[in-house]
Amino acid sequence: MKELGFTGGRLDRADQLRHDPAAFAAALADPAARLLILDAYQPLMQDGRLGWTAIDPAASPEDHVLLGIEDATPYFARLVPEPAMGRSFEMIAALHALEAGEAATYAAARSVIDWHARHGFCAKCGHATEPFRAGWARRCPACGTEHFPRVDPVVIMIAEHDGCALLGRQPAFPPGRYSALAGFLEPGESIEEAVARELFEEAGIRVRDVRYIASQPWPFPSSLMIACVATAIDDRLTIDRTELEDAMWVSRDEVRAALAGDASRFGVPPSYAIAHTLLEAWAE
Repeated sequence: MKELGFTGGRLDRADQLRHDPAAFAAALADPAARLLILDAYQPLMQDGRLGWTAIDPAASPEDHVLLGIEDATPYFARLVPEPAMGRSFEMIAALHALEAGEAATYAAARSVIDWHARHGFCAKCGHATEPFRAGWARRCPACGTEHFPRVDPVVIMIAEHDGCALLGRQPAFPPGRYSALAGFLEPGESIEEAVARELFEEAGIRVRDVRYIASQPWPFPSSLMIACVATAIDDRLTIDRTELEDAMWVSRDEVRAALAGDASRFGVPPSYAIAHTLLEAWAE
C-alpha cells in the first residue's frame, strides 16, 4: 500500500523537551531553530515545499509549539488566536504538491494550533488556561486541571456485496464525486460497531466481517480516519437523505476507471484522502 496522506513525518517529536521548560526555551532561542510560515492556517510555500523562517529572538515560549527536531534543528509553529475556518482552493493545491513527510508536519501543526485556539478556557471551572509542555497541553492556573489535544476517531468504510462496493455522495461534494461512507465513533463503541451502525444509519444495510485496512490523520480540524471494509448481508438500500444525497453500488472495473481519471460515471476523492487509498485497496 502506498504511503498515506499526512503520514510519514520525519520530525522527532522530542517528548523529553516537553517536560523541560528550560530546554524548550533554549531550543526556541537556538539560532538554527526554524518557524513554520503560515498565513493564518494557510502554508506559504518555498520552491514547492513548506516555508520556514528564523525565529524572532524576543519570541515567547508561550506563543509557540515545538513540532519536533530533525538533524539537531528544532522546528516550531506560532500559535494564533482564531480557529481554522476550513480549506481554501490554495490550500488544496498546496496539499497536492507537498511531499508525504511535509504534509505530516503541516497536519500536526494545523491540528495543534487549532486546538489551542478552540480551548482557551478550562472545561472544568471556566478559567482561562495557559500553554505548557512545549505547546502540547494547556493548564488551568485556577483549578490545576491539565488539558491535552484530542483526536476524534472517524470510521470510513466500504461495504461490499457480490463484487460491488457501496459509495455515497454528500451535497457538499464537488459535482460527480462519490466516496466511502464515514462517521464519528461514539462513546462506548468499538470500531467494528461504529462501522456497522454508520452503514445502517446512512444506507440501511446490515454488515458483518468488518476488516481494518489503514488509518490516517485528517487535520480538519483533528480527526483520525480509520478505514475499513465490511461485507453487506444484502444490497437493498434505504438512504438517509439528511446525511447522503445519493448512494450506489459500483463494480471494481468502475472503481478502477474512476481512479484512472475516467469520471464519466463518478469521480473519486483526491489522492491525499484515505478514501482514495481505500478505493485503491478494494479495487486491487
